[in-house]
Amino acid sequence: MLHIDSPEIRKCLLKGKFGLEKEGLRVYEDASMAHTPHPFPHDSHITCDFSENQTEINTCAEPSAEGAVHALEAYDRQIRKKIGTLERPEYLWPFSNPPYLAGEEDIPVAQFTGPLASKTRYREYLSDRYGRYKMTFSGIHVNYSFSEELLKKEYGHCSPCRSRYFRDRFYLELAEKTAAYGWLLVVLTAASPIMDASYFEGGYAPLRSTKERPVPGEPAAENPAGRDVFTGMASVRCSELGYWNAFTPVLDYTDVGAYSDSIGRYIDAGLLYSVSELYYPVRLKSKGENSLDGLKESGVDHIELRMFDLNPFSKACIDVRDVQFTQLFLVWLASIPRYSMTQAEQVFAVRNYKNAARYDLNTVRIVMPELTGKAADSAQGAALYVMDRIMDFYRPLLPDLPGWVEEVLRFEKAKIVSPGLRYAVRAREELSGSFLEKGIAHAMKKN
Repeated sequence: MLHIDSPEIRKCLLKGKFGLEKEGLRVYEDASMAHTPHPFPHDSHITCDFSENQTEINTCAEPSAEGAVHALEAYDRQIRKKIGTLERPEYLWPFSNPPYLAGEEDIPVAQFTGPLASKTRYREYLSDRYGRYKMTFSGIHVNYSFSEELLKKEYGHCSPCRSRYFRDRFYLELAEKTAAYGWLLVVLTAASPIMDASYFEGGYAPLRSTKERPVPGEPAAENPAGRDVFTGMASVRCSELGYWNAFTPVLDYTDVGAYSDSIGRYIDAGLLYSVSELYYPVRLKSKGENSLDGLKESGVDHIELRMFDLNPFSKACIDVRDVQFTQLFLVWLASIPRYSMTQAEQVFAVRNYKNAARYDLNTVRIVMPELTGKAADSAQGAALYVMDRIMDFYRPLLPDLPGWVEEVLRFEKAKIVSPGLRYAVRAREELSGSFLEKGIAHAMKKN
């Protein structure tokens, strides 16, 4: 727990590092999936996610949200420039929900060779377990680490051994509190309310963007480019229809060993292939490859938040203010007393994330015992309650903080107070009736 009453802590409160990961599908001009090999086979910052036609950008750790977003935008431009000049031009689909899907063959498993061949085998396992359709959901992960300067001032002068203990303890408590409150980020960044019917109907018709004349001399018949589906979700990938394991994990936040072992038990039981298959909105990671052994040996390096939809209204599909708020949110969590969840509360916490993904936030409940003595409140009411707590926390600190802090807090609260400002509401209003047609037009504008 950060002691923000200390002037030394306040001086470095917003020092940290940001890393962004962005997934995005490559499509043709008719909003169908591209079938070409991954165009950046030797770039460590641009790889494949599940599918060969699903790019994944990984930025370096940057000292500011702006720096991380600028880096993401640069890689995004690099991809668009190259795929836009192919013999058949391609585009990056700007939404978390997939475009037209003709069938599972439209979603080829990413091909890795040599020492990385195990990555392809892992994806084939995912294909068998979840089906390829679910793997087409794309999103953004925000990785954040608090500065060494801040952590050292918080823990004081101690031996490297004790320093490692305090760091791990700090991040474990932060992860537990983020698991309890991180649904707020879903409310604020959900941006995928519309889907194409092919996701549910398995390629309902051949996709064509032009009129066809099956019989010479007869009038042209319209072949619609797609059929829209509104599921009632603001974020399908974060909802119960989206990217989740078949079970609700219960994790042990006692220490890094216990945390790792609680995940390892699901692997031993055959419920997970590896730690990478834990589809949980919050992860703790060590440096280097994501593994439980690495976490035990090296300790926690950063926290990863995985619940962000692609935002079609921003250059590289994420608004810098949402990344800045993520930092403010984590600092707030790190400064409040530990919130130790029971097993039942961990189950409710996962349900909260799924409920926060709904389009109408007044039709679902968020279960939070501390909400003025009530067992639950509407998702909108709970979001406003938590946002007011965050704003109350920062109000006395504002004179010592950059000017963007107050602006970002107001920007995020406005989405709760005025639902029409939510990305999902805007997307539904602008895309309904022609998701594929408007989606590809949107993608083409960015090239």
